[in-house]
Amino acid sequence: MTNHEDSNDRGSQEKQRVALTSVIAALFLVGGKLAVGLWTNSLGILSEALHSGLDLVAAGLTFWAVRVSSRPADDKHTYGHGKVENLSALFETLLLLATCVWIIFEASSRLLKKEADAVDASIVAFVIVVASILIDISRSRALKRVADKYDSQALHADALHFSTDIWSSAVVLVGLIGVRLAEPLHAPWLRKADAFAALGVAGIVVWVSLKLGKTAIDSLLDSVPPQLPETIRLAALTVDGVMSVRQVRVRKAGPDFFADVTVVTQANTYLEQAHEIAHQVDDAIQRHLPKADVVVHVEPEHISEDTLPQMVHLIAHRHGILAHDIVVRHGLEQSVLEAHVELPGSLRVDAAHAKVTEFEKEILNARPDLHHVLTHIEPIERATCTIPIDASRVHALIEELATSSSFGAWHPSHIEVCGTENTVSVSFHCIVNGEETVGYAHELSERLERTLRERMPELGRITIHIEPRQDGIDNP
Repeated sequence: MTNHEDSNDRGSQEKQRVALTSVIAALFLVGGKLAVGLWTNSLGILSEALHSGLDLVAAGLTFWAVRVSSRPADDKHTYGHGKVENLSALFETLLLLATCVWIIFEASSRLLKKEADAVDASIVAFVIVVASILIDISRSRALKRVADKYDSQALHADALHFSTDIWSSAVVLVGLIGVRLAEPLHAPWLRKADAFAALGVAGIVVWVSLKLGKTAIDSLLDSVPPQLPETIRLAALTVDGVMSVRQVRVRKAGPDFFADVTVVTQANTYLEQAHEIAHQVDDAIQRHLPKADVVVHVEPEHISEDTLPQMVHLIAHRHGILAHDIVVRHGLEQSVLEAHVELPGSLRVDAAHAKVTEFEKEILNARPDLHHVLTHIEPIERATCTIPIDASRVHALIEELATSSSFGAWHPSHIEVCGTENTVSVSFHCIVNGEETVGYAHELSERLERTLRERMPELGRITIHIEPRQDGIDNP
């Protein structure tokens, strides 16, 4: 058994123990108040006896509820049995409201009579009411302490019942005092103080019942404090890697909170990184909701046409592939992604084809709008630290072509020369006037590549990227 399970077991036993003692206390109060109420004919004490009778039923329900709610989740109740406490609280509310109807009816009947019913405000009546107040104080404190400790709504409801008994018994005590003083003070109207006291008890019980019922209904409907989802959202946003929080759902079953959170991360986040981010979001939420059951769903940010190459590079990396020259061609009925992929030159064709096929499938799964992925397999060119020819010669040749009038007005930038085991790759930006046509730019790049190969036959791959000149200033 884990420490958490052992703690839950001890908590369940403590809740059941305090609920059982409340049942015994309520049983004693019902018997005492009923006997004294019938003997003295005090409606206030009889209404209190009925109120305590409902407390006995409520205490019994509470004892049953805390036993059932402590059961672990099963296939039928996947969120556990915590809602049983809320159901018992709602049932207690209905019982209290039904009692109030009878108390109000009986008290109104006595008040409408010309002669007040005889009430024996004896010392026994005072003793049972005072004893009731002392017992109620003891039980309400014990119940509230355990309810706060374990966040038990059923025990909170029971504590509220006993707390209400304190005030309602005090009202009855005032009514008995009024009856006792009616004759010495020559105030006949005080003989009806007992009925007025009963109405006071009913008013208190109605108020408490409505408050308790609202709390129970809110819990059954999964209502939570309005600031709680925002608190959880802000907690998730404190985690590095979380770009936004798409959805927060919170519910409570008994003392337990359940939170479902959807966070958005960058599209190039690795699976391991996403898993770690989810753990950190869970920890951040636990600092605000200790012991909550948190489920974190990680989603990548929406991938637009601009971020598609980034996604392809990420998928290629997961498959041990290098990708370049990534383009999407949109036809009348379908969109096709084309890419050059590099694999070790020693790899067998069937193995390379299998690896690339898995790579293509993952791209199609990530982008359902694509109808096909077309790849061109090339051997990897592994760079070395030595360059077969002098890179300065390449730079000088490109600068020479840029100043030649036969190639028109253009300007080179970002010149890169990479030496490999067998050849030299060259790439640079060709900046032209933005008003020129695409046909002109394509023809210029072909002429430049052809001239470079004529002048330096040892060159391998040549990549020329066309850029427009902006506001009369050459791009860096």
